[in-house]
Amino acid sequence: MPTDADVYEILRLELRRGSLILAVLGLLRAEHYGYTLRKALAGQGVEIDEGALYPMLRRLDSQGLVTSTWREEDKRNKRFYRLSPEGEGLLQRLEQDWRSLNTSIEGILDQEGPDESRGSLRRGHRA
Repeated sequence: MPTDADVYEILRLELRRGSLILAVLGLLRAEHYGYTLRKALAGQGVEIDEGALYPMLRRLDSQGLVTSTWREEDKRNKRFYRLSPEGEGLLQRLEQDWRSLNTSIEGILDQEGPDESRGSLRRGHRA
């Protein structure tokens, strides 16, 4: 039987998975190679392992959502990624869906429960 910590970690990873794709697509409105993309994500408080980022980038490339080009920089070949026109359109739709879902979830989490005092379910203020 999984522990509370195990269940929490599984659900936390599920929650992050979709959000990470949205964050990556959003940052790829500007060109990045893997390392700079990872640093830009971390700078925004979104940590991602290389083992998750690079397969995601390859998948997004194969789906036509990003374009990639190899270039030499600092005497090393690097693969640069950027959102494709198809990816831009998809990002706009996903962003609208995410904002709508986020608003709905915030409304749900901010509701008073039957045994809760007003506002006790607000972010970070659980009893």
